[in-house]
Amino acid sequence: MILIKLILAHLIGDFFLQPTSWVKEKEKRKLRSPKLYLHVLIHIALLFIILWDLSQWPIILIVGLSHFAIDALKLILQNKKTKRLLFFLDQLFHLLVIVAVYWIFIANDVSLGSIFTDSTLILLTAILFLTLPVSIIMKSIFLKWNISKLTEGNESLKDAGKYIGILERILVFVFVILDHWEAVGFLITAKSVFRFGDLKESKERKLTEYILIGTLISFGIAILIGLLYLIGIR
Repeated sequence: MILIKLILAHLIGDFFLQPTSWVKEKEKRKLRSPKLYLHVLIHIALLFIILWDLSQWPIILIVGLSHFAIDALKLILQNKKTKRLLFFLDQLFHLLVIVAVYWIFIANDVSLGSIFTDSTLILLTAILFLTLPVSIIMKSIFLKWNISKLTEGNESLKDAGKYIGILERILVFVFVILDHWEAVGFLITAKSVFRFGDLKESKERKLTEYILIGTLISFGIAILIGLLYLIGIR
């Protein structure tokens, strides 16, 4: 429960009690911004309030000071090109510190073996496979055709198709292992509705075939991996 409280304090402090004006001032003035130090103090206060246990002061101190160090480093390194990447790295490091502190002070009697079980490793492997590896596999399959000609004049956001494919495969995988096949059907229907306008307006049979092949392969791989996962954990 303490881990959840630590994460809750982080979410409230970073996303609910940090106005956009504070973020902009920190980005402009960096370590000279008073809002940086006020932001850290708010985090520390939230930790005291949510944990409501003075005996946990080492956890609060470490999480608070590490929050300052991570935010300060992000502000020093941040520019227009690295802003998005550093945002995600910033959140990742905050969470890693929270988990590490919880592990050291609270859950030090929990062994790694109890977390990295066979089923957990199979699940992690399946999810990772459905992300970039399948995207690369599908890209290799479609090298047979010149897709750029089919989509000429109808460009989309950069890498949007790749991310949509990753999300849909993970969703299908989750639905399969939870035995909610009706949700898979709903997802296919929803994608068909969204794609209907593109296919209708394009009047391009090759583009229609390309979209259908991509969808069937993507969903098919996700379903297959889901079934293999269920077999593997039995």
